[in-house]
Amino acid sequence: MQRLTISLDDDLAAAFDELMRQRGYANRSEAVRDLLRRELGERDLSSGAATECVAVLSYVFDHHERQLSSRLTDMQHDHHDLAIATMHAHISHQDCVETVILRGATQAVKAFAEGVIAETGVRHGHVQLIPTSAGPAPGPVWRRRA
Repeated sequence: MQRLTISLDDDLAAAFDELMRQRGYANRSEAVRDLLRRELGERDLSSGAATECVAVLSYVFDHHERQLSSRLTDMQHDHHDLAIATMHAHISHQDCVETVILRGATQAVKAFAEGVIAETGVRHGHVQLIPTSAGPAPGPVWRRRA
């Protein structure tokens, strides 16, 4: 581990300490590490260097929209290698919210998420990509009972 020393003016240091307090950091080192990881991850995602990722795709949709629920389910089945978990909740008589956990090649995950968000009847869609350095996801582990 390397030790870095930085100088901050008083106002910036006070603002940083307040940010740390709001986010619950115990020390400046962990806060700086998280800020750096976030920035480096964003850089890798925007430059194409992050070839693998996990993602959280969340969207609100009108469940009265013709065949939309079925189309969304079909999209997830068609991309079962990317969509690893889904949570569905009813938020009103008309609207539902879904959150889908995705994992795989960054470009494929991004394309899938953008396709879901672009479906007619889907509103307020957002995807949060998180770069990973891991290789392809392992398959399921099946164990026989003894």
